Amino acid sequence: MLSVEFRARSRLTRHSTLKSSRAWILGELVRYGARRFRAARLAFGHGTSNPLDEAAYLALHALRLPLDASPSVFARRVEPRSAARILKLYERRVRERKPAAYLTHEAWLGGFRFYVDERAVVPRSHIAELLRARLVPWVVDTGMVKTALDLCTGSGCLAILLAHSFPRAKIDATDISRAALAVARRNIRDYRLGRRIRLVESDLFSALRGKRYDLIICNPPYVTAASMRSLPREYRHEPRIALAGGAKGLDVVRRIVAEAAAHLTRNGLLVVEVGSGRRRVERLFPRTAFVWAETAGGGDVFVLRREDLPQKTRKQTGFTGLIRSDP
Repeated sequence: MLSVEFRARSRLTRHSTLKSSRAWILGELVRYGARRFRAARLAFGHGTSNPLDEAAYLALHALRLPLDASPSVFARRVEPRSAARILKLYERRVRERKPAAYLTHEAWLGGFRFYVDERAVVPRSHIAELLRARLVPWVVDTGMVKTALDLCTGSGCLAILLAHSFPRAKIDATDISRAALAVARRNIRDYRLGRRIRLVESDLFSALRGKRYDLIICNPPYVTAASMRSLPREYRHEPRIALAGGAKGLDVVRRIVAEAAAHLTRNGLLVVEVGSGRRRVERLFPRTAFVWAETAGGGDVFVLRREDLPQKTRKQTGFTGLIRSDP
């Protein structure tokens, strides 16, 4: 993000200190923040991946400067009052160990800004990359997607990206959490998409009986029980229900794959993110030909056509035998 250009082009004095100046250079403040973050051994991954980018983001936010500001901005002088705002954010980040997005109440995904607080996970999904590309090559004409569903919508970010990538689509966005849906409602209102996106409180497909969609996307809970026990403090500020995926991380994924066919149109498409669970997913459904999309996550999103999904028979109360019981 910001760190490469910042290191390469900002002209700052290395030996000046915060205490000796009445007004500070922005780059000095950012470096100070990065040092504090390293010393505190903070965890990243909610928008930035390293201490310098995190410090730069918080500083730019405090000064109401755009994230794509010219690197020359880091050579600017910052008056004491503005510097105090930056330092306060730095100290809160260290003391509270909250993701920066919860301190600023904003997160960015796919070039879009979203409101966020601790009622919903911080927006981050490699499905956003695929939506930016309008799901090419699986979707050859955006007009063909007339109905879409975003399961586990959280803040509503992917539903909003869906609406922008597929302008003719009517979209349902579901979540089991009423609190998360309140966050989604705010974001949908901010983007004036209330007529196109319908929010539904639902445990996956439970409130959608009889509904079928041309496209279903989902970034579900997929963190394994073992990983949940070792999560950094930053991640523990997020709703547990949105992260924990059971012993193997596939409790929710299992249900989605098993039930999705009944909610897809004839040529419908299912897109699901599973993090590091690719091998576990393929073991769970050994006869399903998963297609793994190329994303920055390195193959953590699968794409399936309706005809490639496991099917239930009318008389069965369980699954068809296409699913292993020991993932």
